[in-house]
Amino acid sequence: VSAVTVRSDLELLERAGRLLRTHGGAVPIHVGESALSFSVRQSANVQAKERIGAAAAELVADGEAIVLDASTTAWHLAHHLLSRRDLTVLTTGLYVALELLRSPGINVLMPGGSVWREAAAIVGSRDLDILPRGNSQRVFLGGRGLSLEQGLTDPKQEEVALKRQLMQAVREVNLIIDSTKLGKVSFASCAQIDEIHRVITDRDAPADFVATLRARGVQVVLA
Repeated sequence: VSAVTVRSDLELLERAGRLLRTHGGAVPIHVGESALSFSVRQSANVQAKERIGAAAAELVADGEAIVLDASTTAWHLAHHLLSRRDLTVLTTGLYVALELLRSPGINVLMPGGSVWREAAAIVGSRDLDILPRGNSQRVFLGGRGLSLEQGLTDPKQEEVALKRQLMQAVREVNLIIDSTKLGKVSFASCAQIDEIHRVITDRDAPADFVATLRARGVQVVLA
């Protein structure tokens, strides 16, 4: 078969939820889909996530306090923040924190809690007093799916509960999510559409989905 046919088949299988495309290949999604490792997800849709991360970073100014989750797209965003100065970032992602520590101008905070090994993420934290309510400008969240009915969804209940706590401590909720997640639904809802201020996604996002988000008052950035 031709390379064009292979790419087309992989795209159809991904949209059907049968596999996850990675850089140069794909991995099957079985019952344990929620346990896909950070490294596997990090290699999926790399170019789109890189553009999304760059676009999201443009919203962040020196001297701000922001929140990043443990998503692979947040890792790309972190890379584009390394030139900032006097920036304070609370993150639940181990890899995100390590990336941010490369910059002397960024103060990195992490809540205590259990570590979800596969995702390299803090979950179930009760240590969010380090994030005073309302003092952080914005949060950037990824997810496994975004639908108009269920909003942002993720597979692990503990992570969903923590994301909701993070949302309550900031003034602005931003989603950083590539177009392959649009229209999909995972186990539990993190945020309803009316709780979301902005969605940053890639140019392959379905036009009707984008139009509906904008009609419901959500700003959409296509990277």
